[in-house]
Amino acid sequence: MTNNGVSIKLAENEIMPGQEIHGMININYTNRFDSVVINSQIENSSDIFNFTSLNGKKINYQYARLSIFKADLQDTKKLEFTAVTAHKPRDGYTNAKFRVSIVQEHKEVVSAMAFVKILG
Repeated sequence: MTNNGVSIKLAENEIMPGQEIHGMININYTNRFDSVVINSQIENSSDIFNFTSLNGKKINYQYARLSIFKADLQDTKKLEFTAVTAHKPRDGYTNAKFRVSIVQEHKEVVSAMAFVKILG
């Protein structure tokens, strides 16, 4: 999905607990910004996705919100990430979302979302 300068796409529409999900973010925002933030949220749950890779580098980020400073992006306009969750749905499946935001001076200036189903 796209919104004014940033888009996010997930390679999978449905995943099983423990299965990796792969995401791609395109940044076309032309104004100033400080950081790009990727949030993940699992519906009706306090469970989270752990980010396991960012642009081909292995990471072990065990929080639902991943913030990347513009200086760390250098000149790249694309971000690729991998995440995984151990969440087990109670009723067949659970909806989850990934939201990417561009932040300037502590304010979100643009964002986009993508959704996935976690199957039980």
